[in-house]
Amino acid sequence: MADRRLQVFYTVAKHLSFTKAAECLCMTQPAVTFQVKQLESQLNISLFERSPSKISLTAAGELAMRYAENILNLTAEMESRLVEMSDEASGTLTIGASTTIADYMLPQMLGLFKARFPQAQLRLFVANSQTIENRVIDHSLDVGLVESPSHHLNLVTQRFYQDDLVVICALNHAWANLTHIQASQFVSEPYISREPGSGTREVVDKYLHEHQIQPETLEVVMELGSQEAIKGAVEAGLGVAVVSKSSVLKEQKLGKLLAIPLNPPLRRDLTLVYTQEKFRSKLLQSLIDLIAKDLNFNS
Repeated sequence: MADRRLQVFYTVAKHLSFTKAAECLCMTQPAVTFQVKQLESQLNISLFERSPSKISLTAAGELAMRYAENILNLTAEMESRLVEMSDEASGTLTIGASTTIADYMLPQMLGLFKARFPQAQLRLFVANSQTIENRVIDHSLDVGLVESPSHHLNLVTQRFYQDDLVVICALNHAWANLTHIQASQFVSEPYISREPGSGTREVVDKYLHEHQIQPETLEVVMELGSQEAIKGAVEAGLGVAVVSKSSVLKEQKLGKLLAIPLNPPLRRDLTLVYTQEKFRSKLLQSLIDLIAKDLNFNS
């Protein structure tokens, strides 16, 4: 209900980037620029200082940003409370999830939630953990499910699952008969990595550092943005990789890939993130409760 131009301006102001704002809002950069220029024209004042390499907020822009955040939050709260006045639990929830969670864990949760709240409308945005967190901060997502610890102090985080990570390799790989893999063994093998910003990438890099292995010393043959692409590359014999154990169960059953535990084990907390200041409708709180309390991905 809030003016679209205000939402676009607020997203640009948060990122100080038209490009990043366009990605978050699923718009083209020219469309974002046009919306901001329209708002500046309506207000008859410049909200950004522009240079070839960067933008910054003017004094008017900083003031407008504070009001925009309040307006957008109040608008969302009003819409949620009006929905709650109806007899049925309905409304729209926008959920963000990192790729591993979205592909291998979220379908079960969405099915459970829709069974309990059939009138609810769910919208899903899939990206890496860093992008999900940024969109929760921007209030363009109601809640996010990510694979790494949050980097934003003003995000509320709740662990909802402990995920095991394993090494995967082709059936004819030299590691095929090993019962476990140590961090030092990665140095001698072609390695297939997730892209920067991935929660899996961050957790694996931290694990390597803890065992005195510098990630930049690995023979990274490619960086890929999806688990499916990584599994395909490993199956083709292009290298080894580290993935969520839950993401490779099907390939193990079909005899396409081998999954080998790390020694010591590598586990990570999958976390639910949302902003403290965001109004939590009954529907949103029910979703949070389902994820944090009722859901068992092992079942």
